[in-house]
Order: sequence, then structure tokens, then C-alpha cells
Amino acid sequence: MPEGDTIFRAAARMHQALAGKTVSEFRTALAQLSSVDQNTPLAGRRIERVFSAGKHLLIEFSGELFLRTHMRMNGSWHLYRPGESWRRRRDEMRLVIATEEFIAVGFSIPVAEFLTRRQLSRQPDLQKIGPDLLADVFDRDDAVARIRARGELEIADALLNQRLVAGIGNVYKSEILFSTGVSPFAPVSSLEDSQLVRILDESRRLLRANVGESAPRERATTGRLDPRYQLWVYGRGGKPCLRCGKGVERARQGPDARSTYWCPSCQPEPSKVR
Repeated sequence: MPEGDTIFRAAARMHQALAGKTVSEFRTALAQLSSVDQNTPLAGRRIERVFSAGKHLLIEFSGELFLRTHMRMNGSWHLYRPGESWRRRRDEMRLVIATEEFIAVGFSIPVAEFLTRRQLSRQPDLQKIGPDLLADVFDRDDAVARIRARGELEIADALLNQRLVAGIGNVYKSEILFSTGVSPFAPVSSLEDSQLVRILDESRRLLRANVGESAPRERATTGRLDPRYQLWVYGRGGKPCLRCGKGVERARQGPDARSTYWCPSCQPEPSKVR
């Protein structure tokens, strides 16, 4: 599943290419979008901006019309020049938004809807998402309170819950908890507020470090240039920990059995802390 930094970067690239341009063509394989376009055509509208909200990517058009998309596991947006070959199969196309200079193609996008400004302000999924770690203003106190209210959750599962805090995916979940020395299996109720603050501050630092102009091409958390060592633990099950040399472990965790990577030596479980 694309993580918050992936969606943020995609939105930034699309905004740079499309904002201020007029839609010359719109095509979709999604019936719910096609029916709206027949009544209020997208072609001829100006693209005002492209932005992200957690893992949602939104495009604002003139006339106060918005397109909300969510990638889930396999969706993605690509930008092409007219006539350029697509990098995914045409039968995976769900949306095409063309201007004179660029063509934005949404592949395998399962969630997409047109919304008015009023509908956008009331959209249930957007209303329920927690503070966005990549937003210019991040309400850390609200995020701490939301996580604290789910004391029964293991912290790794809490970080993936977009209603508590928005933007963290499976890779960052493992990397953040390693970086802060917290076991992914620690119940939220076992953690101090100071630990939750440290986790959130590190989450924001790592995500923002991977979306700026100086961000590495590949997601990195260690600060190392060698692509083999750009992540502390994710994908390193059975390999030596980059910090202590002990073996990194991997387990399935949570209701969706997502992969979690951790170093038992650097991230001891609360009952094993001496």
C-alpha cells in the first residue's frame, strides 16, 4: 500500500505539472465517475491544485469540483507526455485526465469520487482521518490523545490506524519503532505520553525527510547512501541489525497480518525491559 510520503510526492508532482492547466480530455472506466462527467463535463475546467490528505489524493477543478482518490494496495497515478508509452497495462487504466502538456493516468484505483466543496467538507473518510503527519501544521496533542484512547492496541497497529494519525504505512511503522527503541508489540497502555510524543516526532521527521526537494530517490531512514542499508529493519528479516548486530526478526501482526520487522535486542518488549 502506498504510504503517506508516496501520496504526498505524487500529489506534488501532479500539482507542478497540472495546476493552472485546462482539461482537454477526461476518460474513465469507473461508472460512478462517468455518470457525473456526463452531467457536468470535466473537459474545459481548469485544474486548480492537486494535494494530499493522509493517503487520499485530491484534485480540485474550477467550479468547486473535487476528485478524491485512494490507492489502497495497488493503485497509482502516473504522468506522461502526449504520445509517451504507458508503464502499466491499458486494462488497468481507471482514469485519464489530459492537458495539452501532460496526461495523468490513474491505474488500478479502487476508490474515486467527484465531490462538491460542501460534500468534501462532509466526506466521512476525510472527516475521520487523524492529524496528518505531512501537513504544514500537525496537531501532536490531538494525535497523542487519539492513540492514548486506544490503549488496548499494540503500538504498531495503532500507527497504521489512519483515524488516529494519518500517513504511516507498513514500512514506516517498523522503521519508526526501531528508531525510537519501542517494541511493535507494546500495548499503547504500557507507553508513557513522552514515548508517544517521541514516536510522533520521529514519524514526522522521517516522513518529511522523504518528501522534500533533497529527499533520496528511494525511501531511506538510516541516512546511508548504499541502497542495501537505507532501511533499519524493514525487509531485513534474518539479517544482522544495523545497530547492534543481532538478528532482525519478522512476524505477522494485527488483524490484517501485516509484516512487522524489529530487533528484539534494540526494541525489547515491555515485560523484558530491565
